[in-house]
Amino acid sequence: MFDTTRTTARVPAAVSGLVAAGAAVAVAEVVAVIMGRSDVTPLLAVGDATVDLTPLPVKQFAVDTFGTADKIALFVGMGAIMVVAAALLGAAAGRRRRIGAAGLAAFAVVGLAAVLTRPGAGVLDTVPTLVGTAACYLVLILLLNAGARQETVGLTPLGADPAASTESGGTGEGDGAEQSVGSGGPADAPRGAPGFDRRRFVLLAGSAAALSAGAGTTARLFAASGPGTRTGVGDISLPRPSDPAAPLPDGADLELDGLSSFFTPNDDFYRIDTALSVPRLDASTWSLRIHGNGVEERTYTYEDLLNRPDLVERDITIACVSNPIGGDLIGNARWIGVPLATLLEEVGVVPPSRGGRADQLVSRSSDGMTIGTPVEDVMDGRDAMLALGMNGEPLPYDHGFPVRMVVPGLYGYVSACKWLVDIDVTTFDAFDAYWVPRGWSARGPIKTQSRIETPRSGDALTTGTVAVAGVAWAQTTGIERVEVSIDGGEWREAELAAEDTADTWRQWVYEWDAEPGDHEISVRATDRDGETQTDEQAPVAPDGATGRHTVQVTVA
Repeated sequence: MFDTTRTTARVPAAVSGLVAAGAAVAVAEVVAVIMGRSDVTPLLAVGDATVDLTPLPVKQFAVDTFGTADKIALFVGMGAIMVVAAALLGAAAGRRRRIGAAGLAAFAVVGLAAVLTRPGAGVLDTVPTLVGTAACYLVLILLLNAGARQETVGLTPLGADPAASTESGGTGEGDGAEQSVGSGGPADAPRGAPGFDRRRFVLLAGSAAALSAGAGTTARLFAASGPGTRTGVGDISLPRPSDPAAPLPDGADLELDGLSSFFTPNDDFYRIDTALSVPRLDASTWSLRIHGNGVEERTYTYEDLLNRPDLVERDITIACVSNPIGGDLIGNARWIGVPLATLLEEVGVVPPSRGGRADQLVSRSSDGMTIGTPVEDVMDGRDAMLALGMNGEPLPYDHGFPVRMVVPGLYGYVSACKWLVDIDVTTFDAFDAYWVPRGWSARGPIKTQSRIETPRSGDALTTGTVAVAGVAWAQTTGIERVEVSIDGGEWREAELAAEDTADTWRQWVYEWDAEPGDHEISVRATDRDGETQTDEQAPVAPDGATGRHTVQVTVA
């Protein structure tokens, strides 16, 4: 009695698992693009779920460690896990096909759960995952069978000569039938069984991998280029605002080596959000719905906003709440947009200070992200706006095209909703926006801060006059004074650059007579309300870091 099964050696089986996983990702990408839903692939859905479920300390560690490359780091980590899991699953399936089917089913369940828990998900959104799973199974079985050998495992009949010839007629050890366990078959495998055809396996696996890589890359590039976008960034011409920003004052940009330019170029502007795939919305079909407590519901198209007679242009610095002391998650730009307070008044919103019932605006992004903003703050006279342009150009896709919110004086997590599609006028008691259940404060006013940009920590300097310079900010209030201390000594006032507006950062410089030795340089800012930046160290959570920026340098 003999039991005949098909098994595959460990290495070919592991390779089969890797190639099959690549096919799953590629096919899912292609199907999603064909459906016009490139944001519902299982890879992106699992990535989004990972971001949502990651504990706050781990998220902050990622931002602190990788900065604006945190999404790349996430994909690299996910890729590494996928490679290991696929290889292990392939190796296991090489011995037992049923293990492969069960493991693949488990991965499919995870992908489907991630897809279906995305905001606004529907049954059709599961199609890319299901088709990708089917492709994975077919490729896996094809490659496992291509790398398999027929093994005969059983009991030697009683009294038979173990060295006797097999039914194939072989007569000795020299016919090359014997294999080691590591080669994929037991040492006593029958010499008449078909062996492993390496050339055929490599050809099939290589072809499948190349086809998957080509199809997946093409689909992702096709999605990234926005093939379905009839009106994109390149199609927009911004009108001249009726209320333009004043010319930048002479001396507002000190133009020192190592110092940030006054306006942050769009390509260099920080980006912190949860969108793993940047939305590419069609401005010709985009609309914004404003609704909620005690208001007249109204919908605005992109053309409605673009052609309004009250477009304004303002210089505004915005910052991320995750910005550590001395960090670079802050930028300054010249924005063009519609005054938000005016739109809210048009639908009947009244701030709480004047008896209004609603105290929170819940802004919703096209990808489902929600951000809660105090009604009072956007209607107190500051230049809160729905921005259409950034530094003289239509909003880049990365920064919220076609429309985003910009509110001076508030951290981005409570104000800077990108890819905006909905504003719900409600209350803080009625709704917690995305970041609040994850440990952040419901309100996030930006704290007065300053940083040293030159010299940098670790710099080796020469004796003589050294320009210590940086930026300071206190939006809606303005910077009154910046002071520098060397080695814990007396605070000495720095020279301030000309002020643009109270809503922008302000450059400063201090001429230091550097002497030989190791030194610590500290900076602090004071705003026009008389508030001096505290030296008490606090982490970024729940409402922004506090402390004073210091750098260590050596003077020779």
